[in-house]
Amino acid sequence: MFLSLVVTLELRDFLAQARGGAVRLIKVRIQDEQLVLGAHREPEKSWEQDYDHFLLPLLDEQEPCYVLYRLDSQNAQGYEWIFISWSPDQSPVKQKMLYAATRATVKKEFGGGHLKYEMFGTAEEEICLLGFQHHVSSCSGPAPLTLAEQELQKIKMSEGRVKQVKADISVESKHQTLQGVAFPLQETAKRAMQQLAQKRINYIQLRLDVDKETIELVHSHPTETGDLPARVPKDTARYHFFLYKHSHEGDYLESVVFIYSMPGYSCSIKERMLYSSCKSRLLEEVEKDYHLEVAKKLEVDSGDELTDEFLYDEVHPKQHAHKQAFAKPRGPAGKRGHKRLIKGTGEAVVHS
Repeated sequence: MFLSLVVTLELRDFLAQARGGAVRLIKVRIQDEQLVLGAHREPEKSWEQDYDHFLLPLLDEQEPCYVLYRLDSQNAQGYEWIFISWSPDQSPVKQKMLYAATRATVKKEFGGGHLKYEMFGTAEEEICLLGFQHHVSSCSGPAPLTLAEQELQKIKMSEGRVKQVKADISVESKHQTLQGVAFPLQETAKRAMQQLAQKRINYIQLRLDVDKETIELVHSHPTETGDLPARVPKDTARYHFFLYKHSHEGDYLESVVFIYSMPGYSCSIKERMLYSSCKSRLLEEVEKDYHLEVAKKLEVDSGDELTDEFLYDEVHPKQHAHKQAFAKPRGPAGKRGHKRLIKGTGEAVVHS
């Protein structure tokens, strides 16, 4: 998932000025869903002498950030920089996801041509001066890990709930998608799932508790198909499991339908990202642990879409027959007889 957060005017202007070389270090943070200037330092000595002295005190063990650090070397575009993604082990999963998905925006805003090295770190020893030197030397070794592979490896080791990172790398920027974040079901939600599997209830609505990083039951009120539109909130995302009772080709069926409702951009970026990321792992758990076969997975932005006709067509999609080209019938077997030539108007018909 690649997110393009708003870059504040203060940060944009500061980045443009910093490329000239008057700044040694820039710390960028995410605050109120905006990229903001966190801190900066001006050069005092050589880049090696300034490195640990400037960088390490700015790292927060609870909060990720980006750091742009200027080297003393230059290329055709000006001074060369190190781009550091700091994602400490103790920071919340949602923050790690948000920073990982926004990194390409910061790089694009600063200008990828100025960046000589990129590092990702979860502990100080990985991005301190010795860690950076080790990173540079390892880059010249055989088959080095890409930046995306390093991040995937570290996130898997430090946070078991993040299971998959997909990287899409281009010349200018790299953006990543984190999928499969597993928030556990709370006890009331687990009991509701068991009841649904036993067909003792026919509807479950779930929400994410972002602070607790759990999935909680909203309610499991009896629900008919006609009630579904009113069950979908207009201002927040939800997961729904619905036991769709209907007839198909003369048979009575009860099909479990999963509905992911996301009312567009009225939800925050964090909420959209977390609901999208938790969805697949929730479905895996439901199908594996509760033996609940989901007949259809739907995503809607409004409850108005959930009509009986819509559900029926989704659960039982129409089979479109392929129209075959007209084939000329074969003539009778054996000898076909004499050919007849039909002439134009006024001419006789000649039998051969």
